[in-house]
Amino acid sequence: MAVKSESAPKAGGGRKLNKHAESVWGYAFISPWLIGFLALALWPMLQSLYYSLNHYNLLESPKWAGMANYREIFMEDQTFVQAIKVTFTYVVLSVPLKLIFALLVAMLLYKAIRGMTLFRAIFYLPSLVGGSVAIAAIWRNLFGIDGIVNKALSLIGIPATDWINLPTTSLYTLVMLAVWQFGSSMVIFLAGLKQIPKDLYESASVDGASRIRTFFRITLPMLTPIILFNLVMQTIGSFQMFTQAFVVTQGGPINSTLVYALYLYQKAFAYFDMGYASALAWVLLILIALSTWIIFGSSRRWVHYEN
Repeated sequence: MAVKSESAPKAGGGRKLNKHAESVWGYAFISPWLIGFLALALWPMLQSLYYSLNHYNLLESPKWAGMANYREIFMEDQTFVQAIKVTFTYVVLSVPLKLIFALLVAMLLYKAIRGMTLFRAIFYLPSLVGGSVAIAAIWRNLFGIDGIVNKALSLIGIPATDWINLPTTSLYTLVMLAVWQFGSSMVIFLAGLKQIPKDLYESASVDGASRIRTFFRITLPMLTPIILFNLVMQTIGSFQMFTQAFVVTQGGPINSTLVYALYLYQKAFAYFDMGYASALAWVLLILIALSTWIIFGSSRRWVHYEN
């Protein structure tokens, strides 16, 4: 009589168990980030969306208002229109100037000469400290009526100007502060310059191309993916600019530097209209998303990839 052997476990079932165990361990390892995202990002966003549909002043329970806050923003709030104008002006001026300046400095620091690492660190330093309250306060003193800027201009016969307290010049001081913080874009441009094949420059040199022609025919096209990345990141950051305007100008004079984030802050923590401020925050999110979408849409015409 033949003895029946015990059937061996199926290999497929073992593989499924292993994949399940790997998934569990994977989620376990990312759980700190996942918990942080759910508790500190997703949940506050959902709360903000709920509050934007309510009248809420932090002291009383939210009262359902539907789309009332959004209707007031787009149909009645003239200060919102001013904040939009100031913010778009700031973005349109500061972002291109910062990228141009960062690219020029990156090309100067690209050369392999002695001590270049130190110079790169020095030029990057403003980006580390530029967003602080201390630097904003120093910037306010620099452009004050008795500041160093006016003293330097007086040496060449230019009369003193109250840069910060004049509606025609106050926003430009914030733009200059933004351009001064070009370090992060500069570092990324440096990395991009190092990725350009040197044989392209050698071929251009053999053909007798000038430096200007080489820049516009080789360097700039090869850097367009890096330019796209810097453009998107700097645009998003510029839309959210707050500290500089809050410390340097407080939104004045006569709302000439009332950027969007500062107006949102005023509504939330000066007037305690948290429902309205939440609606403003979601409008800002939509504006940033639309701007990013437009940039990516236009990139098909001017961004060149190696393939």
